[in-house]
Amino acid sequence: MKTMLNVALPKGRLGENVLRIFEEAGYNCPAIHEPGRKLIFENEETGVRYFWVKPSDVSIYVERGAADIGVAGKDILLEYEPDVYELFDLDIGKCRMAVAACKGFRDNTERTLRVATKFPNIACNYYSKKGRDIDIIKLNGSIEIAPVLKMSDVIVDIVETGTTLLENNLEPIETIIPISARLISNKVSYKFKHKEITALERKIEQLCGETKAERKDS
Repeated sequence: MKTMLNVALPKGRLGENVLRIFEEAGYNCPAIHEPGRKLIFENEETGVRYFWVKPSDVSIYVERGAADIGVAGKDILLEYEPDVYELFDLDIGKCRMAVAACKGFRDNTERTLRVATKFPNIACNYYSKKGRDIDIIKLNGSIEIAPVLKMSDVIVDIVETGTTLLENNLEPIETIIPISARLISNKVSYKFKHKEITALERKIEQLCGETKAERKDS
């Protein structure tokens, strides 16, 4: 019997893309495509057990050992700083963490900058390196309206197309860091399931490398 790898997949579009990559690398699991509300699926033949979790929880499942490996956005890894190994950049789910403000905004450095964000740790680290005093306003959604309502001066958030910002009269003014999906591993699992994890890592790295080459040639 094969050693089973427990894999935490992020729910949503990113997870579907990740699953496609895993399946193309030889880790298919037909049961996961069956209709229903099950969250855990396994295939003993390929030695994989998948389960769907909230994207922001993937790193927790991996850190705690419920999952051997998982896929999490770089934003989650930077914000929560889980004690896991970051193995590989899958080069999907690409966006950026950015500072945005109302059009025409000018920073008055003589007063504390009010920053609305879902990512207080990332924001604090970024502005600490700049030596800028800030007041963090932690929000869980719709942070684009905070500057419009004068509750904050700027926001720190993920930017993909920038459409939502433009529709709310905001614009990105600084890029903090590029974001993409990363393959991560539990540290204990990496030791005791090293053969299985590194085999999967090599196959996915090769597959992603081929995909990059195809995009470059097209």
